[in-house]
Amino acid sequence: MTLSPHHHRIADLLRAIEAEMRRIGLWEELAPSPAALASTLPFCYDTLQFAQWLQWVFLARMRALLQAGAALPAACDIQPLAEHSFAELPQDTARLLTLLGEIDRAISGKQ
Repeated sequence: MTLSPHHHRIADLLRAIEAEMRRIGLWEELAPSPAALASTLPFCYDTLQFAQWLQWVFLARMRALLQAGAALPAACDIQPLAEHSFAELPQDTARLLTLLGEIDRAISGKQ
């Protein structure tokens, strides 16, 4: 499947987010339990930490949409929640927050 330039940009941002999460130690090798991933609450906030949701739900679903050639969400606004969620972490999350802002704008068409 050939991706549009817009979809290429999204795919590049997803890769950059993963790389940054790995670099700062927020990437997990073991998936949360199926029950934790099955939460019906926004961001699975009752069962996952935000970084877990970002890795196991957001990145996974966005990649699946791209691979399937499916429509992407019309809007995305996860940077504010990330800022709040990462505020207490010891890691320097500045670059990750920048990337999340970029993907918010790319998905929402506000580049």
